[in-house]
Amino acid sequence: MLLSIFLFAVSAAAIYVSCEYFVNGIEWVGCRLNLGATAVGTVLAAFGTALPESVVTFMAVFFGSTAGQKDIGVGAALGGPLVLATLAYAVVGLAMRRRARRGAVPGGARDAINADQKRLARDQSWFMAIFVVKLALGVLVFSWKPWMGILFLLAYGWYVRCELRDDSAGAAGDDIEPLKIRPRDARPTLFWAVLQSLLALAVIAVASHEFVRQIGTIAAWAGASPHVTALLLAPVATELPEIMNALIWVRQGKERLALANISGSMMIQATIPSAMAIAMTPWHLGPVLLASGVVTMLSIALLWRRFHQESMRPAALARAGWLYLLFVTFGLVYFGA
Repeated sequence: MLLSIFLFAVSAAAIYVSCEYFVNGIEWVGCRLNLGATAVGTVLAAFGTALPESVVTFMAVFFGSTAGQKDIGVGAALGGPLVLATLAYAVVGLAMRRRARRGAVPGGARDAINADQKRLARDQSWFMAIFVVKLALGVLVFSWKPWMGILFLLAYGWYVRCELRDDSAGAAGDDIEPLKIRPRDARPTLFWAVLQSLLALAVIAVASHEFVRQIGTIAAWAGASPHVTALLLAPVATELPEIMNALIWVRQGKERLALANISGSMMIQATIPSAMAIAMTPWHLGPVLLASGVVTMLSIALLWRRFHQESMRPAALARAGWLYLLFVTFGLVYFGA
């Protein structure tokens, strides 16, 4: 067990350090491609950090030989959005409040969010529209349901097209730290930026896999049921890279990138893993999975309202974490843990 705890700590540290390299590299990729900060967060960073979780879902639903193994993929397709819609936003809110209390921002801006709130509200609208269809398919039964997965892929493609077309925030690059693997280059080439991002992403994928594995080992040692581990603990572990990215960007005063990364990751989690799970499993959602979907929708609806009114504040973001605790309580009671 001491070895598991050691590997757990080492893998968590490796994720954080590699995320430092990844966000630095992906910002320079966006700079070299003349993309604005919002597009860098919603498209480039989100796709990179969501790729490992999507691979996990694919392996579970495509190569899983039992219903239980395929259920892991279904749980991941719903658990990821839940964690992002609640814990990830809460972490950003808490980090912003801590940064303000430490005096890292001017006093008049301590309760403000430097982000395009209207655009973030639009992202929440995209997510809610897709997620409602996703939940509805989980309670309906018809023979051609697997083909509906194609619609989710098309929806994500259209979303990316809109993000890139409407990216009017200005190219990123004015306040980016030097590329870590080429610190003496004032303006590193696209090759070096992509190389650093890919190497960091590879470390994130390996460290995340080990982190999830040790979570399962420690949870089993502590007596937690497999259902509790799969639905309550594993999603938090798999979304750790997105949460780490957000923390790093908030620490640097780039909450626009932090919020865009979470928003873009949610769109990926709502479409690509879902498309694979819908196409390769019966996609029948039980009470706990439906409950996770309801909590996710509730959180996003509340966030959408604040973003739409351009009245979002760090404290309101932080309160989203209470909804995850509500779901955890329901899950523990349901499973009798």
